Amino acid sequence: MSFNLAVILSETAHAAPDRPVAVFEGGRLAYRELDQASDRLAATLAAAGIEPGDRVALQLPNIPQFLISYFGILKAGAAVVPLNVLLRAPEVAFHLSDSGARALITWAGVLGEAAKGARAAGVDAIYAVGPAGDQVLPFERLLDGTAPPREMVMRRPTDTAVIVYTSGTTGRPKGAELTHLQLYMNADIPGRLFDVKPDDVVITVLPLFHVFGLSSILDVCVRFGCTMSLIPRFAPAAVLAAIQRDRATIFEGVPTMFADLLSFPDLGRYDLSSLRVAISGGASIPAPVLDAFEERFGVVILEGYGMTETASTTTFNPSADERRAYSVGKPIWGTQTQVWSEDGQPLPPGPEHVGEIVTRGLHVMKGYLNQPEATAAAFTGEWLHTGDLGYFDQDGFLFIVSRKKELIIRGGYNVYPSEIENVLHAHPAIAEAAVVGVPDERLGEEVMAVVIRRPAVDLPEHELVVYCRERLASYKCPRVFQFRSELPKNTLGKVLKDELAASAM
Repeated sequence: MSFNLAVILSETAHAAPDRPVAVFEGGRLAYRELDQASDRLAATLAAAGIEPGDRVALQLPNIPQFLISYFGILKAGAAVVPLNVLLRAPEVAFHLSDSGARALITWAGVLGEAAKGARAAGVDAIYAVGPAGDQVLPFERLLDGTAPPREMVMRRPTDTAVIVYTSGTTGRPKGAELTHLQLYMNADIPGRLFDVKPDDVVITVLPLFHVFGLSSILDVCVRFGCTMSLIPRFAPAAVLAAIQRDRATIFEGVPTMFADLLSFPDLGRYDLSSLRVAISGGASIPAPVLDAFEERFGVVILEGYGMTETASTTTFNPSADERRAYSVGKPIWGTQTQVWSEDGQPLPPGPEHVGEIVTRGLHVMKGYLNQPEATAAAFTGEWLHTGDLGYFDQDGFLFIVSRKKELIIRGGYNVYPSEIENVLHAHPAIAEAAVVGVPDERLGEEVMAVVIRRPAVDLPEHELVVYCRERLASYKCPRVFQFRSELPKNTLGKVLKDELAASAM
């Protein structure tokens, strides 16, 4: 059996060639245009030596070129490696080296760091959208049509289509391998739950390089033939203007986006009557925010739950009529999710039975690229350990309570303390460092670093801020610093992070 996720584009383009797949300030892109442009890009990549199974990194904001590149890479039979546009050069270099990417498609706005990281990783094939000078190839080269046309490369359903990097407890990002069939199913099944229709217009401000935007918006929209309203960067005014301009019907976001929209001072001057539903994910949305948003906007928020390793969606509220407020819903069709005790036994329903959430099914990744030990540690048989704690109610709705791991969710972005601690420990003036999440009204959590200076060494906070910004994406950089003479530890020498977090409250 052969399959390619890009079939969702070719089928929709055949059925509705002139329907817009994307609208954006100043233009629109039809399904026929996207299909043809991605065909040309696939042919150019093949002519440049990209073979089936190779990896191509894609580092772009929410612009039409992301869509063209994504489907072009898939049509060439290669795997897409989406990269955050905020990554610094060392982070880019790691992702490219670890994935074995043979080419990078990036954006002129981040070209300095991207090119530096690519060259450190030995990647010479760099294409840039926008003015980029003579050092890299223009994106337009991928679309010039000089390469001989070729048919879409078919793959096995279990072949890797996308490698999305997620931070791990070791501090090094891990590449979750998501397959063609897995991503198809995670577009088809949730799309039916969202009740997506061809005439829907979906606000697309969630970054497409993140699994939430990629799987739950891009793949879903193309599978069902609706339209994305592309917004490169979140700003309340930009989102509200796009809802009014494009008559958007669906808004998908993380909790901080809902909170920011609610607090926007000129909210009343926008016509938001076209919205029919909102979808929240990435972190649990605070109940007051959910209630206030639903009342002010006149739409229901449907919450879901998932992670990179499950291609975005694991559970979802079935509909506006059947949803359970403050719950992340029920397991999606064809999957199983349970709550386990510490000894690995399924727990009965009820808030008194909190345990670790585990899940299995077609939505679960193949594994972590190049990390068999980490993959083995993440599974018990076919069950993936999420590291999150929760419980089911009597009707089968899942409620998230806490996180078992030390994950910090800052504005919907996952931040692992150990990755930041590794960077801090590399500073010659730092003897010890610990990173914890502290409550933040707008972002949910903020990143705090507690630092122990080496004796007789001066380390001003502003210098440490600059040091972190040069080595970490901005959302990972601590915004709160504490300088101490020692860290609280237990008898085994383990830092008591709960005590550190409590001291910041």
